[in-house]
Amino acid sequence: MGRRMKRAATKQEQPASELITRRIAELGDWRGETLGRMRRLIREADPDVVEEWKWENPVWSHGGIICTGESYRKAVKLTFPKGASLKDPTKLFNSSLEGNVRRAIDIHEGEEIDASAFKALIREAVALNAAKPAKRKS
Repeated sequence: MGRRMKRAATKQEQPASELITRRIAELGDWRGETLGRMRRLIREADPDVVEEWKWENPVWSHGGIICTGESYRKAVKLTFPKGASLKDPTKLFNSSLEGNVRRAIDIHEGEEIDASAFKALIREAVALNAAKPAKRKS
């Protein structure tokens, strides 16, 4: 048990960007390539994006979470916690459509995502985070 706790503490001490880079490399297949490409597009869309490591997954934030990046055997999933509030004219969202708040993009092997549409979605998520009302003082 002590070993497990030590490993977790060591992981937390590493910068999130290193953990994300390591996850991409560990995947070592189309999922790593896809996650790496989506990471590049996120950074291009928002040069001020903050990379975090939460729930054992990459998280990109700017004034709040923009999206998370999970990898599964058959898909790379980008989950937008406020996705239902975002305009999606090109229909990038193809998962979690039944929820009230969250939306996701599942990318399967061999699929390509429209880079300009994805970057527009990222910028819109950043703008939505910036527009959230200030918390009231009690």
